[in-house]
Amino acid sequence: MATFLKEQVDFQRHNDEVRCVWESYQAGKPLRVPLQISGSITNFFFNPDLNTHGYTFEQFFKDPSVQVETQLQYAYWRKHHWRMDHEMGLPDSFSLYVDFQNSYDASWAGADMIYMDGYLPDTAPIFAENREKLYDMPKVLPVESGLIGQGIAFIDEMEDYCKHHDFMGRPIIPPRAYPGEGCDGVLDLAYKLRGADNLLMDMLDEDGYYEDLMEWITSNLIHRMKTLRTWHKQRWGDEPGFGFADDAIALISHETYRQYVLPYHRRIYEAFAGDKKHLIHLCGANMHHFEHLVKELPISAIDTGFPVDHGRLRKMVGPDITLYTGPTVMLLQAGSEEAIVQEAIRILKSGVTQGG
Repeated sequence: MATFLKEQVDFQRHNDEVRCVWESYQAGKPLRVPLQISGSITNFFFNPDLNTHGYTFEQFFKDPSVQVETQLQYAYWRKHHWRMDHEMGLPDSFSLYVDFQNSYDASWAGADMIYMDGYLPDTAPIFAENREKLYDMPKVLPVESGLIGQGIAFIDEMEDYCKHHDFMGRPIIPPRAYPGEGCDGVLDLAYKLRGADNLLMDMLDEDGYYEDLMEWITSNLIHRMKTLRTWHKQRWGDEPGFGFADDAIALISHETYRQYVLPYHRRIYEAFAGDKKHLIHLCGANMHHFEHLVKELPISAIDTGFPVDHGRLRKMVGPDITLYTGPTVMLLQAGSEEAIVQEAIRILKSGVTQGG
């Protein structure tokens, strides 16, 4: 896959078209299916054409100035070389955020960070060897522990940086959200702290440990999220949004999910969803869950994050659910242009467009 566009883009013409595409979509009369491309700062770090300074994720996690520099370079690249339905060219401003990838929940709960060359950081499962350590943990975890507290400090430093710098002649907007206002999922955090194999065995043991672990995790997540969302409103004045994810449910059947996980998911939704429906993101093979989840939780949209049977998925969830999905990442990364085009055409003809 090429890093940079070869052809010159007429940004004004592109942006005018994009505006029409989204206005028609939001009015319920789409001109065509909008095209979005999802990515993250990993696209920058693991691409030597972009990461010319050789920054590592360990530096990114520990030094807010590295977060600032790499995020700005990544944003500039996206705005000039990602052909999709977003504004291209120099924006009116560039926005920063605190980014600890998928490690912030486990770090906050006490897990040690693991940094590896050439890979995303990870965390060590603190209850893997001795599950009874759970009962020595604080009943209520400090909100500002681990990467959450570090991220709050990063925001202060980024705000100071933005007061004195611009980028490409444009102002830089500091973060307007705390890391940890949401979460990566109750079961997801449980398996990061206990280890996936141990956690699944805990479900079967029926000695109460699994329930104790999930109760501790769920109650602490709710406490942390409520606190940070209150701080958010006090600091920035607006109400934080809400979305949900729990990639770990791909490990289990839906019958197991309904018995062992759904009650905890419902507690999260009851605490934060209000009277609205929200997006859920699920990486992994989750086709066996989708049909049931849209009936069991207030879901308005699904980000599959994994190849699915698109036509079947649309029939499962009905026309009112927005689906964020597309060709496999493997094809996008290594496939030919023709193969990608043909796969996109196949997906669009699958019946997936018969709805949101």
